[in-house]
Amino acid sequence: MSQITARSAFRVSHAERKDFCAVFDKDMHTLYSLALLLTAEHNTAEQCFLVAFDDCLTSADVLPDWTRSWSRRAIVKQAIRVVKPRPQDSDSAFVTSPVDAQQVPDRLMRMRPFDRFVFAMTVLERYTVRETAALLNCVPSDVEKARVRVLRAIGTTGHDVAPAAGATSIQPSQASTNLAATA
Repeated sequence: MSQITARSAFRVSHAERKDFCAVFDKDMHTLYSLALLLTAEHNTAEQCFLVAFDDCLTSADVLPDWTRSWSRRAIVKQAIRVVKPRPQDSDSAFVTSPVDAQQVPDRLMRMRPFDRFVFAMTVLERYTVRETAALLNCVPSDVEKARVRVLRAIGTTGHDVAPAAGATSIQPSQASTNLAATA
């Protein structure tokens, strides 16, 4: 009898739909900005955002404290499914002229998909090179080369870029804004 009581005392609770709704509602602009940086197109970013939200609601089996990071990862994984970034699509001859801080978002949005993904994942989201390579289905050296290239292109070392932030503060459409109300 005491074993049953001990087991129920250690039962792990998982995040509920309301936990993900709260994260997507509170972090809507940041999550949408991440989707936009990865996809570089508003309609695709919105679809990525909505599918990631649905994935979190229907198939996430995570601890409540992990809902925010799981939500961000869902955005990244959905963007990878949609955009399909590949190392061979990288821009090895990207212009590396100096830019000021206001020009960085525009320069990021004009980069090839693989380079944008590597920047967002390794610099903003703090994925390791190996994690990034595994998710992008490439070798770590491809990720490292792209990371160096992108950081040179935007004129930074990566240490002065805020982690877990989107490239721009774009407002999502009304459909995304009413997301928490419809979930």
